[in-house]
Amino acid sequence: MIEKQALFSAGHGAVTRMEALLLAATQAVRARVSINGKPANDLVEQEQRAVHGLAWLATYVQAIREMLAAAERLDQAGAFDETEGLLTQIGLGEYLAQVFGGIPMSQGEILRLSDLGLSSAEADIYRDWAVNALIAGGNTAANRARLATLIDHAEASATIGATGLDDTMEAIRAEMRKFAEDQVTPHAHGWHLRNEYIPLDVIKGLSDLGVFGLTIPEEFGGMGLGKVAMCVVSEELSRAYIGVGSLGTRSEIAAELIMGGGTKEQQEKYLPKIASGEILPTAVFTEPNTGSDLASLRTRAVREGDVYKVTGNKTWITHPVRADIMTLLTRTNPDEPGYKGLSMFIAEKPRGTDAEPFPAKGMSGGEIEVLGYRGMKEYEIAFDGFEVPAANLLGLEEGQGFKQLMQTFESARIQTAARAVGVAQSALDLGLRYAKERIQFGKALIHFPRVADKIVMMAVEVHIARQITYFAGNAKDQGRRCDLEAGMAKLLGARVAWAAADNALQIHGGNGFAQEYPISRVLCDARILNIFEGAAEIQAQVIGRRLLEGGN
Repeated sequence: MIEKQALFSAGHGAVTRMEALLLAATQAVRARVSINGKPANDLVEQEQRAVHGLAWLATYVQAIREMLAAAERLDQAGAFDETEGLLTQIGLGEYLAQVFGGIPMSQGEILRLSDLGLSSAEADIYRDWAVNALIAGGNTAANRARLATLIDHAEASATIGATGLDDTMEAIRAEMRKFAEDQVTPHAHGWHLRNEYIPLDVIKGLSDLGVFGLTIPEEFGGMGLGKVAMCVVSEELSRAYIGVGSLGTRSEIAAELIMGGGTKEQQEKYLPKIASGEILPTAVFTEPNTGSDLASLRTRAVREGDVYKVTGNKTWITHPVRADIMTLLTRTNPDEPGYKGLSMFIAEKPRGTDAEPFPAKGMSGGEIEVLGYRGMKEYEIAFDGFEVPAANLLGLEEGQGFKQLMQTFESARIQTAARAVGVAQSALDLGLRYAKERIQFGKALIHFPRVADKIVMMAVEVHIARQITYFAGNAKDQGRRCDLEAGMAKLLGARVAWAAADNALQIHGGNGFAQEYPISRVLCDARILNIFEGAAEIQAQVIGRRLLEGGN
């Protein structure tokens, strides 16, 4: 194990070299995709692997930076013990090794620095003593074995490694974990298998805990907390069941839309009811054949007197049946191309049931059966003259819908990253428990090195994803632009959740493939994280484009 001060010294040296490497890679990719100094769309698309690879390299640099920063914060707080030291060493060593050996963008796509236009000789310039020391002494068999022993002896259901948050955040975490362990975890798998809604008494419990008003200002009946608190709440609830963890995010995004773009009257009418849980919102944005291409959105809202009549189709709408309001994105001006003609509405609707999902005139829909992410249910929705009062146009100004929605993207992606951390932690919990309980050839599975290695790397990557997510949340709380940080947290967190679920299922062996075991549900739940709130490819495109345009 590397001595602490040597670890910190090497870590700072490695961060400096990785930042320089990222700059060189950015310049190399920029040269390949630019005309007259500006990225050209056709070249960016032609060099998509390089552009997306640049996003992944930047994400790794951010992750390495945050691993080290978290370690130093813990040290200053007197909380940097052997477990945190091993998590940091293994994480730094492994991620640095992947930078030079190959970063997995997906299972079959490995990014090499040569893809970014850097030769082996050019890349070697950035492998100095600090980088080499961490690669050589970080992810070693001895370090993995020692961390596996510490994990094996840790308290059941403990979070491996200190989070680095203050006492207030940890008190919130403890409260959410207690609720989840009592009200959610024992029932989640049954809800999933039966494709049942999360019970209303659980939603009432979330409301009583203040989950729906977590970040809504106190003047509107909320708790007035920040995005880091939202990360903690989303993580712990998703650790029990992603559907429960996602209920709060629906309310937060609706509230953020209304806070950012609504009139005073709209804020006073809806925010207190969202905060209390009296009304449940759903987001109605996506359309068939558009996906992330919102500029192609076709659903129309035509004004007739004091109402708008909405016609068109939406898909992948989460929890619409029991929702009371829809944040509904439509095209109000067909003559304005792309994003300019889009408007956002706060569309009220009555709650439905399975028997009559949409008891509203001009609105119908059918359920989309899904592998995971159940508990709220997904629907396709058709609007045929559905009426929305003109007073419910968000901000009372047409053509602002996409701009209003853009203001929520940072929070939405931070939320998704936090949910991914929770799902990854759930996979680690299940994999570890099974590895400790399952006896094969006379000993528990965790005592076999390949199984222990899986557990260790799951713990390391969950720790990394958690820290980069908290960093993004903290940046948002400080009022800084953080679309890059939020995108990176979401990009990495989703991959970590899928890898953790896959490895935990592998530890279960054949039993993991049986629906009766909760890990089968967690695998299905993890898979959606790389798709919604911007698929991994879209996320990488956004990050890469920002870097090429000079984002920092």
